[in-house]
Amino acid sequence: MTLQPLTIERMFLSWTLDVPVLLVVALLGFGYVWAARRTGEWRRSRTVYFCAGLATVLMVTVSFVGVYADSLFWVRAVQTVVLLMITPLLLVMGAPLTLLLATVPERTADRLRKAGRSVTARVLTFPLVVTVVLVAPTFVLYFTPLYEASLRNGFVDDLVHVGLVGAGFVYFWTRLGVDPTPRSDSYLVSLWISLTEVIADGALGLVVWLGPLIASGYYQARTWGPDIRLDQIIGAGVLWIGGDLAGLMFVGALVVRWRRDDERKAEQIDRELDEQERVVAKPGLWWENDPQLAERFRRLR
Repeated sequence: MTLQPLTIERMFLSWTLDVPVLLVVALLGFGYVWAARRTGEWRRSRTVYFCAGLATVLMVTVSFVGVYADSLFWVRAVQTVVLLMITPLLLVMGAPLTLLLATVPERTADRLRKAGRSVTARVLTFPLVVTVVLVAPTFVLYFTPLYEASLRNGFVDDLVHVGLVGAGFVYFWTRLGVDPTPRSDSYLVSLWISLTEVIADGALGLVVWLGPLIASGYYQARTWGPDIRLDQIIGAGVLWIGGDLAGLMFVGALVVRWRRDDERKAEQIDRELDEQERVVAKPGLWWENDPQLAERFRRLR
């Protein structure tokens, strides 16, 4: 199909039917809502977050992004940033693993918890490992033949999309701690890792901007829109700035989680102190609670 030049109007009017994506999104959405209702007590905000994550998948696959992703480098960069950074963050904030553990049979839930506490799981979710899991996919995608292969082969393209969402999900799952995780790293560690991700976004953007043309043989067939170099420069800006803006969303969510955990710990400490005071202040005559007088009366007895 020959595409027309992308305009503001076509951004709103261009749509495509991606049946596999629609089916997967529908199954995940209905499954999540059904499980949430089955539990009886599930935060509505979590459902909103999860459904918003699914909506972002549709946004970059059936809207103009999905239509022009195979024709414009910068549009595909938008798709990459959303699937790697925004979609998984929203899905994780929906706490799907917690919902899964609450829905499956108890024996299955116990096995999943046991697997999550294993040494292998702890090693695979080590902060350095999950940082590589988030940073490496974009470098592998843009600086290997995989990028052009994803442009020419729909199945490879689908695998890339799944890989991006999966990598982002593992990262945000272990860093935010909304769901149970194999490790309990501090929030400060997550903030330092976020700084590493910002540096990686900058490095990726610079290399794409100043480096050689990517998949130039493929994009030469396009006769409209920006030239190949300008298209790639715009895409580099999307990868750099878009990645950092998406990272700010994560930092904001992380700070909120950090504050709530601190408040919860402070409340727990206050309750423990109140309980200790109640235990110490036993009912009785006033001199019985005075250490010196109480000892004197015990001697007289």
